[in-house]
Amino acid sequence: MIVLSDYLILAALLFSLSLAGIFLNRKNIIILLMCIELMLLAVNLNFIAFSHFSGDPGGQVFVFFILTVAAAEAAIGLAILVVLFRNLSTINVADIKSLKG
Repeated sequence: MIVLSDYLILAALLFSLSLAGIFLNRKNIIILLMCIELMLLAVNLNFIAFSHFSGDPGGQVFVFFILTVAAAEAAIGLAILVVLFRNLSTINVADIKSLKG
């Protein structure tokens, strides 16, 4: 039998793994975007777990809104990444500072 604390521990591990990925790797934009998506999925796991164990479907509905925002964030982030690669021929985060006007 899986209890609520198991879900919360898994979500905390996912969140801390993505937080470590953001702080340890600040050079590659693709990895940064993946870490942000992993953070949002950890939060979604918490919403679904609390929603399931409390019997209220409000948390599950809220997850759909978070997923749509995450999809829009990924699409915009990848579009910016493509434009950055076309202009600079690199996806290094440190090179973005050279685009300031």
